[in-house]
Amino acid sequence: MSKFSRFGAELYDGRRSINFVGRWKLWYVMSGVIVVVAALGLWLKPLNFGIEFVGGAEYRVSQLAPGQASQDNADKLRNAIAGLGIKNAEAPIVTTSGTNAILIQTEELTSPEGEKVAAEIEKTVGVTKDQISQSDIGASWGKEVANRSLQGLVVFLILVVLFIWAYFRQWKMSVAALVALAHDVLITVGIYALSGFEVSPATVTGVLTILGFSLYDTVVVFDKVRENTKDLRTGRRTYAQAANLAVNQTLVRSINTSLVALIPVGALLYVGAVQLGSGALKDLALALFVGMAAGAYSSIFIATPLLVQLKSTEKDVVAAEKRAAARAKAADRYASVPTFKEGMDVDENPRELVEDGVLDDRVVPATAPPRRPEASGSGRVAPPAHGPVQDSPASGRPQPSRQPRSKRGK
Repeated sequence: MSKFSRFGAELYDGRRSINFVGRWKLWYVMSGVIVVVAALGLWLKPLNFGIEFVGGAEYRVSQLAPGQASQDNADKLRNAIAGLGIKNAEAPIVTTSGTNAILIQTEELTSPEGEKVAAEIEKTVGVTKDQISQSDIGASWGKEVANRSLQGLVVFLILVVLFIWAYFRQWKMSVAALVALAHDVLITVGIYALSGFEVSPATVTGVLTILGFSLYDTVVVFDKVRENTKDLRTGRRTYAQAANLAVNQTLVRSINTSLVALIPVGALLYVGAVQLGSGALKDLALALFVGMAAGAYSSIFIATPLLVQLKSTEKDVVAAEKRAAARAKAADRYASVPTFKEGMDVDENPRELVEDGVLDDRVVPATAPPRRPEASGSGRVAPPAHGPVQDSPASGRPQPSRQPRSKRGK
């Protein structure tokens, strides 16, 4: 068995434990710092919404010769269009599409401005007018896309709340799961804003996907929490101890699942952002990568400690805490008695116990009770005398005697 497998087995049966629930303050501080950084990034650098959400003009240059659909030509087009002096085309988005096409996106343009941009594309790349196709997307359609995306998100959250409530029958689990989910979404959106990537329909798809992944990991941990706490009234663990055991039992599984999911997504992010420069692919991959990592973190460090805090005032949970405290006190009755060490002062006049029952900090010499007298040579305790010893009435009569067998008959 490998060290990692042995480590997972020790976590599962409780031989080794990481105190996730008890260190909730540390996890909250760490999450708070990350969330603040994400929120500041979102405030200082707002999201870069794509043409699908704000409207604009899109030019597609197709049927290019081999080698023309390159990043060098895309950079030339970006600089040439930005230098036209058109306000809505000062920051065009130019990407390659496959091996024989280039896409150019700008904000909404008037007809004369659109013709000027098309002419510049023909001049820079050396193509004909037939190879350029233009499509305009109105701002109203972009707003409709944004509204539909928001509606889908709201419906998703409502269904999630109903599912968790119906499955666990505990609304506090739903609250803890939604808080962890909001934590993941905020971190993902903030990092996405800091990256400067364009928000496209692929981004919305990625965000909805990470919502499902985050909740999946949280539900797995909560299911183990419910299993460990079903016998809380008769068990020997408190709710916090049982919940912490559940996190430890699912820790290795969460790590393995997250790594298996993040490795291919990370490869997609590298290929999309570095190799191909494809907008849709890198947008999707970035949202998935950040969201999955945040989801694995929140299910362990946020959701379960928050659930324990929400349930800490329930009657059964409080009773389990009291029973555990009583057992601990009974199991260690002499924990406050000092251990004798060489050179320790010994009080000749032992002091009484203090009010709370704790012994004095110095060793108290113990005095044994007086022993009863023992009968000499018998090894047993002599019984007490009932009266003075007197002569027996038979003491004056001759007493029978028995001779040894060797002298009988002689």
